[in-house]
This record gives sequence, C-alpha cells and structure tokens, in this order.
Amino acid sequence: MRVSLPRPLISAEALRQEIAQGATLTILDCRASLTDPGAGIAAWMASHIPGSVHFDLHRDMAGAPGAAGRFPLPNRREFVRRLHQLGIHPGATLVVVDDAGGTRAAARAWWLLHCWAGHPDVRVLDGGLTHWIACGRALASGAASTTPFEASDWTPDFRNGHLISAEEILANPHLRLTDGRSRERYSGAHEPLDDRAGHIPGAVCRPCRLNLTREGVFKAPDQLRAELISAEKQVVAYCGGGVAACHTILAYRVAGLALPRLYIGSWSHWIQDPTRPVSVG
Repeated sequence: MRVSLPRPLISAEALRQEIAQGATLTILDCRASLTDPGAGIAAWMASHIPGSVHFDLHRDMAGAPGAAGRFPLPNRREFVRRLHQLGIHPGATLVVVDDAGGTRAAARAWWLLHCWAGHPDVRVLDGGLTHWIACGRALASGAASTTPFEASDWTPDFRNGHLISAEEILANPHLRLTDGRSRERYSGAHEPLDDRAGHIPGAVCRPCRLNLTREGVFKAPDQLRAELISAEKQVVAYCGGGVAACHTILAYRVAGLALPRLYIGSWSHWIQDPTRPVSVG
C-alpha cells in the first residue's frame, strides 16, 4: 500500500493518520451522478467518512446548465458563500473524496478550489471512498455525524488564466486538445448526453479512466508522464461537461507536468453554436 503519494493525492492510510493526529482538515464528499442531482447527497447520507460534509456537483460546483454548457462555472458569489458556510480557509487542508475510479467530481472540486479559487492545500483521496472502505476504515451515516463548521471569511483569488474559451480554441491551431470522454463518445458512435455526437477537430482521445490503475488509484507519475499528451505546446483539456476534463488536469499535476487549460463548457458548450466544426470517427 502506498502511504506517501505525490501531491495532491493522499492515501486512505495517510488520511486516517491525519484524522487520528487531530490535523486541521475539511473533508468534502463529492460523490455524484452526472444525470441524477440527488444521487450524491443520498450516497453521503447512507455512508461517508466520519466528519465529512457533502460538496455537491450540481449545487456547489456548477452553475445552472444551459447555453454555457452542462456544468458551467458556479456563480462566484454563491461559490464563496458556500465556502464560508463550510468554514473553508487557506489554513486548513481540504480533502476531496469520490468513488474509486470515478474521482471525476473530486477532481472538479480540486480544480475549482485549488486552480481557480487559489486554495493552497487541496488533496484528493486516491482510490476514493471505495479504497477507504477496502482498507477497513470507519464509516458514518446521516447528517448528525458532521461537526458544525465555524464560518470563514476567506476571499478567494480567482484565477481565470486556467480557463480557455471556444473562441480562443478556434483562433489557435497550435493548441493540443485532449478529450477525456470515452472512445465511443469521442468517435460519435454513442452519445448518451448531448444532442450532437463527435469531437472537436484535432483533439486526441484519452479517456480519464486511463489515468488510473485497475485498482482505481492513480498511476505512478513516471507512467503518466509517458502516456499523457506532450506539454511542449499548450494543452487544453475538455470532455462532455467540464468534469472529466478536471481529472485529466489532475493527472498532469500528479505527473509533475505543466497544467492544461480547462475548456469548462466542453462538448456540451461547443455544440451550442452550429457553425463550430465537428469531427466524427
């Protein structure tokens, strides 16, 4: 079992030790379904790491779906209000948790809190809650297990330089685009969520699941460096709605590579304009 991991990952054993030592932690349970807004909170109520709080993909990590895409950026004011409610501040370590192998929503939380809002210490539980359970760690259920937070007044330093727009993508043919969706969605053979199928011309398909081992933990940094698209030119990560793409960006961080910029609207935004080019196959 790997206890010491490259940042921003944290193992189940290391998290257990941090909790036992009374470290200043805020554990955010980010489990979610892309299509069922109520699934995440239901999963958290059923079982979760003791002391954790639910951080909702649909409510906390995104704005309303529409012309900007399926999971656009959250409203800044509402996002900051939620961080204040949870007592989030730069002096506490944040640990974001998702399902094993499905750490996409946790990766989205990591990207929002660290890359966008500028929190200095956001960790992702490697292997997610499934790995925590497999290691024999304790679980709690219901809202009563969560200790009330002392509200914070932290003002994030939002950094939009980590983002890229559709217009910038169209204007720069030298960008390297990596598509985090499945091969079937990329090729257009199967599209369960969006009205049009295919991918942005020139993009390379690398499903985010390839960032993980069969056990559902991140591959070693050297293996990721060998597999990820070269960062010699500016890399842009996108997916269907701006969630899986954050997993791609997280993999670059684990690998110690320069971070791709995020096209947060991703495919669900790209297809809103019928004049934007689309490739299939």
